[in-house]
Amino acid sequence: PSARGCGPWCVPCLVSLDTLQELCRKEKLTCKSIGITKRNLNNYEVEYLCDYKVVKDMEYYLVKWKGWPDSTNTWEPLQNLKCPLLLQQFSNDKHNYLSQVKKGKAITPKNNNKTLKPAIAEYIVKKAKQRIALQRWQDELNRRKNHKGMIFVENTVDLEGPPSDFYYINEYKPAPGISLVNEATFGCSCTDCFFQKCCPAEAGVLLAYNKNQQIKIPPGTPIYECNSRCQCGPDCPNRIVQKGTQYSLCIFRTSNGRGWGVKTLVKIKRMSFVMEYVGEVITSEEAERRGQFYDNKGITYLFDLDYESDEFTVDAARYGNVSHFVNHSCDPNLQVFNVFIDNLDTRLPRIALFSTRTINAGEELTFDYQMKGSADISSDSIDHSPAKKRVRTVCKCGAVTCRGYLN
Repeated sequence: PSARGCGPWCVPCLVSLDTLQELCRKEKLTCKSIGITKRNLNNYEVEYLCDYKVVKDMEYYLVKWKGWPDSTNTWEPLQNLKCPLLLQQFSNDKHNYLSQVKKGKAITPKNNNKTLKPAIAEYIVKKAKQRIALQRWQDELNRRKNHKGMIFVENTVDLEGPPSDFYYINEYKPAPGISLVNEATFGCSCTDCFFQKCCPAEAGVLLAYNKNQQIKIPPGTPIYECNSRCQCGPDCPNRIVQKGTQYSLCIFRTSNGRGWGVKTLVKIKRMSFVMEYVGEVITSEEAERRGQFYDNKGITYLFDLDYESDEFTVDAARYGNVSHFVNHSCDPNLQVFNVFIDNLDTRLPRIALFSTRTINAGEELTFDYQMKGSADISSDSIDHSPAKKRVRTVCKCGAVTCRGYLN
Protein backbone atom coordinates (compact mmCIF):
# COMPACT_ATOMS: atom_id res chain seq x y z
CA PRO A 1 0.00 0.00 0.00
CA SER A 2 2.93 2.32 -0.43
CA ALA A 3 4.64 4.19 -3.24
CA ARG A 4 8.03 3.63 -1.68
CA GLY A 5 8.18 -0.05 -2.54
CA CYS A 6 7.38 -1.55 0.86
CA GLY A 7 6.03 -5.04 1.34
CA PRO A 8 2.38 -6.12 1.40
CA TRP A 9 2.13 -5.41 5.10
CA CYS A 10 4.08 -2.38 6.24
CA VAL A 11 3.15 -0.88 9.61
CA PRO A 12 4.95 2.47 9.04
CA CYS A 13 3.01 3.03 5.81
CA LEU A 14 -0.33 2.35 7.45
CA VAL A 15 0.55 4.60 10.38
CA SER A 16 1.52 7.32 7.89
CA LEU A 17 -1.89 6.98 6.21
CA ASP A 18 -3.59 7.73 9.52
CA THR A 19 -1.29 10.68 10.07
CA LEU A 20 -2.03 12.09 6.62
CA GLN A 21 -5.78 11.77 7.14
CA GLU A 22 -5.52 13.54 10.47
CA LEU A 23 -3.38 16.29 8.95
CA CYS A 24 -5.85 16.82 6.11
CA ARG A 25 -8.76 17.23 8.48
CA LYS A 26 -6.79 19.51 10.77
CA GLU A 27 -5.85 21.77 7.85
CA LYS A 28 -9.26 21.42 6.13
CA LEU A 29 -7.71 19.81 3.03
CA THR A 30 -9.21 17.15 0.76
CA CYS A 31 -7.29 14.26 -0.78
CA LYS A 32 -9.18 11.53 -2.62
CA SER A 33 -6.18 9.18 -2.68
CA ILE A 34 -6.32 8.78 1.10
CA GLY A 35 -10.10 8.92 1.36
CA ILE A 36 -10.63 12.53 2.48
CA THR A 37 -13.28 14.24 0.33
CA LYS A 38 -15.52 17.27 0.70
CA ARG A 39 -18.35 14.99 1.76
CA ASN A 40 -16.51 13.42 4.68
CA LEU A 41 -13.99 16.16 5.55
CA ASN A 42 -15.99 17.17 8.62
CA ASN A 43 -17.42 13.75 9.43
CA TYR A 44 -17.08 12.49 13.00
CA GLU A 45 -17.08 8.74 13.57
CA VAL A 46 -16.07 7.07 16.82
CA GLU A 47 -12.89 5.06 16.25
CA TYR A 48 -12.42 3.87 19.81
CA LEU A 49 -13.00 4.90 23.43
CA CYS A 50 -10.01 6.05 25.48
CA ASP A 51 -11.21 6.77 29.01
CA TYR A 52 -14.19 6.94 31.33
CA LYS A 53 -15.42 9.18 34.14
CA VAL A 54 -18.54 10.01 36.08
CA VAL A 55 -19.37 13.66 36.76
CA LYS A 56 -22.42 14.49 38.86
CA ASP A 57 -23.84 11.01 38.27
CA MET A 58 -23.47 11.33 34.48
CA GLU A 59 -21.20 8.90 32.61
CA TYR A 60 -18.73 10.23 30.04
CA TYR A 61 -16.33 8.52 27.64
CA LEU A 62 -13.27 10.07 26.02
CA VAL A 63 -13.73 9.54 22.27
CA LYS A 64 -11.01 9.14 19.64
CA TRP A 65 -12.55 10.32 16.36
CA LYS A 66 -11.62 8.34 13.25
CA GLY A 67 -9.30 10.26 10.96
CA TRP A 68 -8.83 13.09 13.47
CA PRO A 69 -5.73 13.75 15.63
CA ASP A 70 -5.69 12.95 19.34
CA SER A 71 -5.85 16.67 20.08
CA THR A 72 -9.49 16.62 18.94
CA ASN A 73 -10.53 13.85 21.35
CA THR A 74 -13.61 14.88 23.32
CA TRP A 75 -15.53 13.73 26.37
CA GLU A 76 -19.01 12.64 25.31
CA PRO A 77 -21.94 11.62 27.51
CA LEU A 78 -22.93 7.98 27.28
CA GLN A 79 -26.39 8.90 26.04
CA ASN A 80 -24.86 10.47 22.88
CA LEU A 81 -22.84 7.40 21.90
CA LYS A 82 -24.38 5.03 19.36
CA CYS A 83 -21.57 2.46 19.30
CA PRO A 84 -22.61 -0.56 21.40
CA LEU A 85 -19.78 -2.75 20.08
CA LEU A 86 -17.11 -0.22 21.08
CA LEU A 87 -18.72 0.22 24.49
CA GLN A 88 -18.70 -3.53 25.00
CA GLN A 89 -15.05 -3.75 23.91
CA PHE A 90 -14.17 -0.97 26.35
CA SER A 91 -15.88 -2.85 29.17
CA ASN A 92 -14.23 -6.15 28.21
CA ASP A 93 -10.76 -4.59 28.01
CA LYS A 94 -11.23 -2.97 31.39
CA HIS A 95 -12.35 -6.28 32.90
CA ASN A 96 -9.43 -8.15 31.32
CA TYR A 97 -6.93 -5.67 32.70
CA LEU A 98 -8.38 -5.86 36.20
CA SER A 99 -8.40 -9.65 35.99
CA GLN A 100 -4.73 -9.65 35.06
CA VAL A 101 -3.52 -7.37 37.83
CA LYS A 102 -6.19 -8.47 40.35
CA LYS A 103 -6.56 -4.89 41.48
CA GLY A 104 -7.23 -1.44 40.03
CA LYS A 105 -10.45 -0.10 41.48
CA ALA A 106 -11.67 3.25 40.16
CA ILE A 107 -10.70 6.18 42.39
CA THR A 108 -13.01 8.88 43.63
CA PRO A 109 -11.37 12.30 44.07
CA LYS A 110 -12.73 14.88 46.52
CA ASN A 111 -14.51 16.77 43.72
CA ASN A 112 -16.87 13.82 43.40
CA ASN A 113 -15.51 12.88 39.92
CA LYS A 114 -15.04 9.17 39.34
CA THR A 115 -12.25 8.24 36.92
CA LEU A 116 -10.21 5.28 35.83
CA LYS A 117 -6.64 4.88 36.94
CA PRO A 118 -4.25 6.02 34.19
CA ALA A 119 -2.81 2.51 33.81
CA ILE A 120 -6.25 1.10 32.99
CA ALA A 121 -7.01 3.80 30.44
CA GLU A 122 -3.56 3.31 28.87
CA TYR A 123 -4.17 -0.42 28.53
CA ILE A 124 -7.60 0.14 26.96
CA VAL A 125 -6.12 2.50 24.37
CA LYS A 126 -3.35 0.03 23.55
CA LYS A 127 -5.91 -2.75 23.06
CA ALA A 128 -8.01 -0.51 20.83
CA LYS A 129 -5.00 0.39 18.66
CA GLN A 130 -3.97 -3.26 18.54
CA ARG A 131 -7.46 -4.29 17.46
CA ILE A 132 -7.38 -1.78 14.60
CA ALA A 133 -3.89 -2.89 13.51
CA LEU A 134 -4.85 -6.57 13.55
CA GLN A 135 -8.01 -5.86 11.55
CA ARG A 136 -5.98 -4.02 8.93
CA TRP A 137 -3.50 -6.87 8.79
CA GLN A 138 -6.34 -9.36 8.40
CA ASP A 139 -7.78 -7.31 5.55
CA GLU A 140 -4.37 -7.14 3.88
CA LEU A 141 -3.82 -10.92 4.19
CA ASN A 142 -7.17 -11.57 2.55
CA ARG A 143 -6.38 -9.17 -0.28
CA ARG A 144 -3.09 -10.96 -0.89
CA LYS A 145 -4.23 -14.58 -0.69
CA ASN A 146 -5.25 -16.39 -3.87
CA HIS A 147 -7.27 -19.22 -2.35
CA LYS A 148 -10.88 -19.72 -1.31
CA GLY A 149 -10.44 -20.00 2.46
CA MET A 150 -10.59 -16.79 4.49
CA ILE A 151 -7.90 -15.72 6.95
CA PHE A 152 -8.80 -14.30 10.36
CA VAL A 153 -6.54 -12.81 13.04
CA GLU A 154 -7.15 -12.93 16.79
CA ASN A 155 -5.23 -11.92 19.89
CA THR A 156 -6.98 -12.16 23.25
CA VAL A 157 -3.76 -12.95 25.12
CA ASP A 158 -1.44 -9.94 25.05
CA LEU A 159 -0.70 -6.65 23.30
CA GLU A 160 1.34 -8.10 20.43
CA GLY A 161 0.42 -6.60 17.07
CA PRO A 162 1.09 -7.69 13.48
CA PRO A 163 4.64 -8.82 12.68
CA SER A 164 6.57 -5.88 11.25
CA ASP A 165 8.87 -7.89 8.98
CA PHE A 166 6.62 -10.49 7.37
CA TYR A 167 5.48 -10.42 3.73
CA TYR A 168 2.61 -12.60 2.55
CA ILE A 169 3.23 -14.61 -0.62
CA ASN A 170 1.28 -17.37 -2.35
CA GLU A 171 4.13 -19.29 -3.96
CA TYR A 172 7.87 -19.81 -3.70
CA LYS A 173 10.00 -16.67 -3.96
CA PRO A 174 13.40 -17.60 -5.44
CA ALA A 175 16.44 -15.88 -3.97
CA PRO A 176 18.76 -14.09 -6.42
CA GLY A 177 20.55 -16.61 -8.62
CA ILE A 178 17.91 -19.33 -8.26
CA SER A 179 15.59 -20.05 -11.18
CA LEU A 180 12.21 -21.70 -10.78
CA VAL A 181 10.82 -23.18 -13.99
CA ASN A 182 7.05 -22.85 -13.64
CA GLU A 183 5.97 -24.20 -17.01
CA ALA A 184 5.56 -27.90 -17.67
CA THR A 185 6.93 -29.34 -20.91
CA PHE A 186 4.13 -31.88 -21.38
CA GLY A 187 0.68 -32.73 -20.05
CA CYS A 188 -2.00 -35.38 -20.19
CA SER A 189 -4.83 -35.60 -22.71
CA CYS A 190 -7.23 -37.46 -20.41
CA THR A 191 -10.98 -37.01 -20.50
CA ASP A 192 -11.21 -38.57 -17.01
CA CYS A 193 -7.95 -38.42 -15.08
CA PHE A 194 -9.31 -40.63 -12.32
CA PHE A 195 -9.56 -43.68 -14.58
CA GLN A 196 -7.11 -43.01 -17.42
CA LYS A 197 -3.33 -43.08 -17.53
CA CYS A 198 -2.50 -39.63 -16.25
CA CYS A 199 0.43 -37.53 -15.00
CA PRO A 200 1.16 -39.73 -11.95
CA ALA A 201 1.43 -42.83 -14.16
CA GLU A 202 3.79 -41.00 -16.50
CA ALA A 203 5.97 -40.25 -13.45
CA GLY A 204 5.83 -43.86 -12.30
CA VAL A 205 3.64 -43.30 -9.22
CA LEU A 206 0.01 -43.79 -8.26
CA LEU A 207 -2.73 -41.16 -8.40
CA ALA A 208 -2.57 -39.52 -4.96
CA TYR A 209 -6.28 -38.95 -4.35
CA ASN A 210 -9.52 -40.91 -4.00
CA LYS A 211 -12.93 -39.79 -5.25
CA ASN A 212 -13.46 -37.76 -2.05
CA GLN A 213 -10.34 -35.67 -2.78
CA GLN A 214 -8.53 -37.30 0.14
CA ILE A 215 -4.95 -38.44 -0.11
CA LYS A 216 -4.58 -42.22 -0.33
CA ILE A 217 -0.85 -42.68 -0.80
CA PRO A 218 1.55 -43.25 2.13
CA PRO A 219 3.86 -40.48 3.37
CA GLY A 220 7.06 -40.39 1.38
CA THR A 221 5.30 -40.97 -1.95
CA PRO A 222 5.40 -37.91 -4.22
CA ILE A 223 2.25 -36.29 -5.58
CA TYR A 224 2.14 -35.53 -9.32
CA GLU A 225 -0.83 -33.33 -10.16
CA CYS A 226 -2.08 -32.32 -13.60
CA ASN A 227 -0.40 -29.19 -14.88
CA SER A 228 -0.99 -26.18 -17.13
CA ARG A 229 -0.38 -28.22 -20.31
CA CYS A 230 -2.93 -30.91 -19.44
CA GLN A 231 -6.18 -30.90 -21.39
CA CYS A 232 -8.31 -31.65 -18.33
CA GLY A 233 -10.22 -28.77 -16.76
CA PRO A 234 -10.12 -27.13 -13.32
CA ASP A 235 -12.52 -29.75 -11.89
CA CYS A 236 -10.06 -32.56 -12.60
CA PRO A 237 -9.78 -34.88 -9.53
CA ASN A 238 -6.00 -34.59 -9.82
CA ARG A 239 -5.92 -30.84 -9.10
CA ILE A 240 -6.10 -30.48 -5.34
CA VAL A 241 -3.04 -28.66 -4.00
CA GLN A 242 -3.08 -26.13 -6.86
CA LYS A 243 -6.60 -25.03 -5.87
CA GLY A 244 -5.22 -23.72 -2.60
CA THR A 245 -6.61 -23.75 0.92
CA GLN A 246 -10.34 -24.31 0.99
CA TYR A 247 -10.79 -23.82 4.74
CA SER A 248 -11.15 -20.63 6.77
CA LEU A 249 -8.24 -20.42 9.18
CA CYS A 250 -7.39 -18.13 12.09
CA ILE A 251 -3.95 -16.85 13.04
CA PHE A 252 -4.22 -16.54 16.82
CA ARG A 253 -2.01 -15.68 19.74
CA THR A 254 -1.34 -18.76 21.85
CA SER A 255 -1.66 -18.66 25.63
CA ASN A 256 1.21 -21.07 26.33
CA GLY A 257 4.15 -18.93 25.22
CA ARG A 258 4.44 -20.26 21.67
CA GLY A 259 3.68 -16.94 20.00
CA TRP A 260 1.27 -17.05 17.07
CA GLY A 261 -0.47 -20.24 15.99
CA VAL A 262 -3.07 -21.30 13.43
CA LYS A 263 -6.43 -22.92 14.12
CA THR A 264 -9.14 -24.07 11.78
CA LEU A 265 -12.58 -22.47 12.00
CA VAL A 266 -14.29 -25.40 10.29
CA LYS A 267 -14.09 -29.16 10.53
CA ILE A 268 -11.41 -30.74 8.33
CA LYS A 269 -11.81 -34.36 7.27
CA ARG A 270 -8.89 -36.73 7.66
CA MET A 271 -6.39 -37.02 4.79
CA SER A 272 -7.50 -33.67 3.32
CA PHE A 273 -5.24 -31.02 1.83
CA VAL A 274 -4.97 -28.05 4.21
CA MET A 275 -2.23 -25.68 3.00
CA GLU A 276 1.12 -25.32 1.28
CA TYR A 277 4.36 -24.37 3.00
CA VAL A 278 5.87 -21.52 0.99
CA GLY A 279 8.72 -19.09 1.49
CA GLU A 280 11.97 -17.89 0.00
CA VAL A 281 13.92 -20.59 -1.85
CA ILE A 282 17.60 -20.37 -0.90
CA THR A 283 20.69 -22.57 -1.27
CA SER A 284 21.62 -25.01 1.47
CA GLU A 285 24.78 -23.00 2.09
CA GLU A 286 22.72 -19.87 2.75
CA ALA A 287 20.37 -21.94 4.92
CA GLU A 288 23.36 -23.00 7.00
CA ARG A 289 24.24 -19.38 7.67
CA ARG A 290 20.68 -18.33 8.47
CA GLY A 291 20.14 -21.40 10.63
CA GLN A 292 22.76 -20.26 13.12
CA PHE A 293 21.04 -16.88 13.42
CA TYR A 294 17.57 -18.39 13.83
CA ASP A 295 18.81 -20.83 16.47
CA ASN A 296 20.18 -18.00 18.57
CA LYS A 297 16.76 -16.35 18.42
CA GLY A 298 14.97 -19.61 19.21
CA ILE A 299 12.94 -19.68 15.99
CA THR A 300 12.72 -22.25 13.18
CA TYR A 301 11.50 -21.47 9.67
CA LEU A 302 13.89 -23.46 7.43
CA PHE A 303 12.52 -26.46 5.53
CA ASP A 304 14.95 -28.55 3.49
CA LEU A 305 13.80 -29.54 0.00
CA ASP A 306 15.54 -32.87 0.26
CA TYR A 307 13.16 -35.12 -1.68
CA GLU A 308 15.95 -36.24 -4.01
CA SER A 309 18.89 -33.93 -3.29
CA ASP A 310 19.85 -31.37 -0.69
CA GLU A 311 20.58 -28.28 -2.75
CA PHE A 312 17.75 -25.98 -1.72
CA THR A 313 15.84 -24.91 1.39
CA VAL A 314 12.64 -22.94 1.93
CA ASP A 315 12.98 -20.08 4.41
CA ALA A 316 9.58 -18.82 5.61
CA ALA A 317 10.92 -16.36 8.18
CA ARG A 318 10.17 -13.16 6.19
CA TYR A 319 8.21 -14.43 3.17
CA GLY A 320 5.44 -16.95 3.57
CA ASN A 321 1.73 -17.67 3.90
CA VAL A 322 -0.40 -18.90 6.79
CA SER A 323 1.95 -21.87 7.26
CA HIS A 324 4.53 -19.40 8.63
CA PHE A 325 2.46 -19.31 11.83
CA VAL A 326 1.79 -23.06 12.21
CA ASN A 327 3.43 -24.38 15.35
CA HIS A 328 5.37 -27.59 15.85
CA SER A 329 4.01 -30.62 17.66
CA CYS A 330 5.61 -33.99 18.34
CA ASP A 331 2.09 -35.39 17.87
CA PRO A 332 0.93 -33.34 14.84
CA ASN A 333 -2.35 -33.35 12.94
CA LEU A 334 -0.71 -32.40 9.62
CA GLN A 335 1.60 -34.49 7.41
CA VAL A 336 4.14 -33.28 4.84
CA PHE A 337 4.03 -34.40 1.19
CA ASN A 338 6.18 -33.43 -1.79
CA VAL A 339 4.17 -32.17 -4.76
CA PHE A 340 5.05 -31.66 -8.43
CA ILE A 341 2.78 -29.69 -10.76
CA ASP A 342 4.26 -27.35 -13.37
CA ASN A 343 7.79 -27.51 -12.04
CA LEU A 344 8.97 -31.12 -12.39
CA ASP A 345 12.49 -30.44 -11.08
CA THR A 346 12.85 -33.03 -8.32
CA ARG A 347 15.20 -30.70 -6.47
CA LEU A 348 12.35 -28.21 -6.01
CA PRO A 349 9.16 -29.95 -4.87
CA ARG A 350 6.27 -27.96 -3.50
CA ILE A 351 5.48 -28.76 0.15
CA ALA A 352 1.87 -29.61 0.98
CA LEU A 353 0.35 -30.27 4.40
CA PHE A 354 -2.48 -32.81 4.68
CA SER A 355 -4.54 -33.69 7.74
CA THR A 356 -3.62 -36.97 9.43
CA ARG A 357 -6.99 -37.25 11.19
CA THR A 358 -10.26 -35.38 11.54
CA ILE A 359 -9.55 -31.89 12.89
CA ASN A 360 -12.43 -30.18 14.63
CA ALA A 361 -13.33 -26.50 14.35
CA GLY A 362 -11.31 -24.44 16.82
CA GLU A 363 -8.45 -26.95 16.97
CA GLU A 364 -4.88 -25.76 16.45
CA LEU A 365 -3.06 -26.99 13.35
CA THR A 366 0.43 -28.40 13.86
CA PHE A 367 3.08 -30.34 12.00
CA ASP A 368 6.30 -31.98 13.06
CA TYR A 369 9.19 -29.62 12.29
CA GLN A 370 11.47 -32.67 12.02
CA MET A 371 9.22 -34.45 9.54
CA LYS A 372 10.48 -34.85 5.98
CA GLY A 373 8.36 -35.34 2.91
CA SER A 374 9.91 -38.80 2.82
CA ALA A 375 8.19 -39.54 6.16
CA ASP A 376 11.54 -39.86 7.92
CA ILE A 377 12.20 -38.11 11.21
CA SER A 378 15.51 -36.33 11.24
CA SER A 379 16.92 -33.49 13.30
CA ASP A 380 18.16 -31.79 10.16
CA SER A 381 15.01 -31.97 8.07
CA ILE A 382 14.18 -28.45 9.07
CA ASP A 383 16.93 -26.00 9.93
CA HIS A 384 19.79 -27.82 8.25
CA SER A 385 23.23 -27.47 9.89
CA PRO A 386 25.65 -29.56 12.00
CA ALA A 387 24.05 -30.55 15.30
CA LYS A 388 27.26 -30.02 17.26
CA LYS A 389 27.12 -26.29 16.43
CA ARG A 390 23.42 -25.85 17.06
CA VAL A 391 21.69 -24.06 19.91
CA ARG A 392 18.96 -26.49 20.89
CA THR A 393 15.44 -25.07 20.92
CA VAL A 394 13.17 -26.36 23.68
CA CYS A 395 9.87 -27.82 22.46
CA LYS A 396 6.71 -26.45 24.07
CA CYS A 397 4.16 -28.62 22.25
CA GLY A 398 3.00 -30.35 25.43
CA ALA A 399 2.32 -33.66 23.65
CA VAL A 400 2.62 -36.89 25.61
CA THR A 401 5.19 -38.02 23.03
CA CYS A 402 7.15 -34.72 23.16
CA ARG A 403 10.84 -35.20 22.31
CA GLY A 404 11.87 -32.18 24.33
CA TYR A 405 13.60 -30.21 21.58
CA LEU A 406 12.75 -28.88 18.12
CA ASN A 407 16.19 -29.70 16.73
